Amino acid sequence: MNYLTVYKTFTDINSSWEDILKAMENAEWNSLENVNWAEYDYCPHVQFRMLYSHQAFFLQYKIKEQSVRAVATTDNGEVWKDSCVEFFISPNQDDGIYYNFEFNCIGTCLIAAGIPHQNRDFATPEKISSIRRLPDLGFQPFEERKNLTEWQLSVVIPYSSFFKHPDFSPEGKEVHANFYKCGDELTIPHFLSWNPVKTEKPDFHRPEFFGKIKFV
Repeated sequence: MNYLTVYKTFTDINSSWEDILKAMENAEWNSLENVNWAEYDYCPHVQFRMLYSHQAFFLQYKIKEQSVRAVATTDNGEVWKDSCVEFFISPNQDDGIYYNFEFNCIGTCLIAAGIPHQNRDFATPEKISSIRRLPDLGFQPFEERKNLTEWQLSVVIPYSSFFKHPDFSPEGKEVHANFYKCGDELTIPHFLSWNPVKTEKPDFHRPEFFGKIKFV
């Protein structure tokens, strides 16, 4: 099982992106290198880094891949079919609920929470709109571009977006989580994870394969 230590920042949730990105430089990059299914053996270069504050998570992804796609423009849409990065987290291991935060490369977002493969609820538009997104490819959609592309996405996820855990705060806790990169409908589909997922077919909704994050 992979372990990640995430450090606290005193950067405000409403700080300028310039200040947020400067603060992010204090976090180390981590790689997504697990190609869990032999049928999908393409491994783009994917890194992420993370900080937290008393208000929010600060998360940044950096990707280099053979092609890039951004068709989904509506939040809670099919972002996983595009060039997509994801963050899954269980705030409270005892209740079995985890959240999936999914973003395509232009920042379109999907958030759902619940038990694996059942009783999963989508976040409201108000909750999703509270998440700040900075895609360096811009916000306009495009069909697949079949050329080597480097892109980054930075997001600020306020704890208020954890709509089933209104009192959630990670400070001083150890939680279970995983990070992913996928592109279901790209010319070369792929499914990468931070912590290995040991299933027969691609399935990110398996919290039993989450790694651990310690917030200090």
